[in-house]
Amino acid sequence: MDGPNDSVVSEFVLIGLSNSWEMHLFLFWFFSLFYMGIILGNLFIVFTVIIDSHLYTPMYFLLANLSLLDLGLSSTTVPKMISDLFTDCNIISFPKCMIQIFFIHVMGGVEMVLLIAMAYDRYTAICKPLHYLTIMSPKTCVSFVVAAWIVGITHAVSQFVFVINLPFCGPNEVDSFYCDFPRVMKLACVDTYKLEFVIIANSGFISMATFFSLIISYIFILVTVWKRSSGDLSKAFVTLSAHITVVILFFMPCMFLYVWPFPTSSLDKYLFIVDFAITPVLNPAIYTLRNKDMRVAMRRLGKRIVHPTHI
Repeated sequence: MDGPNDSVVSEFVLIGLSNSWEMHLFLFWFFSLFYMGIILGNLFIVFTVIIDSHLYTPMYFLLANLSLLDLGLSSTTVPKMISDLFTDCNIISFPKCMIQIFFIHVMGGVEMVLLIAMAYDRYTAICKPLHYLTIMSPKTCVSFVVAAWIVGITHAVSQFVFVINLPFCGPNEVDSFYCDFPRVMKLACVDTYKLEFVIIANSGFISMATFFSLIISYIFILVTVWKRSSGDLSKAFVTLSAHITVVILFFMPCMFLYVWPFPTSSLDKYLFIVDFAITPVLNPAIYTLRNKDMRVAMRRLGKRIVHPTHI
């Protein structure tokens, strides 16, 4: 196959979400507010976990890493999408398009493994409380994060090496607000049928396997709590149902796009608003702001900021 330097197409045109001026105005405020919430919420959580020694636990270590990932994943698409809303021609160069695809899949893969690590952390805390600190040692937590990045990079590279070598000779319009494998591959000048199954086997299988593993783990935790509390699941169900909601919101767009062969539909790009804007806002609220220890830590941090001389 020809390399990218031999391709005629040197840039892609992103169609975006709508051609309506009123919709553009709505999307501008929607994405601007959500992105501001993503930045402030996730950075505040990371800062709180770093500053407050009471939060030096496995759960909050993993949560801080999740917050950084949410911020990174959102930043790969949302800022450009906002800037493109009021331009007539939304152009992204070939290299920037490939970089965007690469980082989306790296951070998406890392987040999947981190969600598994967080589910395992909750399972250990609830089902094996006496051995929790031994099992979830600092070494184990760091190993989870390192493994997550190895899996994420491997996941992205294993698909990226095929796509970057595809020849593109026109058309160059991507029916979305960001670059991703399915929509970019449709523009290649060669048959990509076999490559589609590589993407499905990789992204589709990982998404489905991770999703069902997480759901099964949460069900197992609920069953364990039910047996130990004589059927009282109210507290555990409220907590875990929120976690399950985030898992469903994160994985549904991935499975919808990657589990079966292309072509893509116009619905795909709207579904991924959930992954890039809504879920990164919900994660701080669900995983941390609902948590009593985190709320207390934030109040302590607020007092330090307002009355620094009293500390």
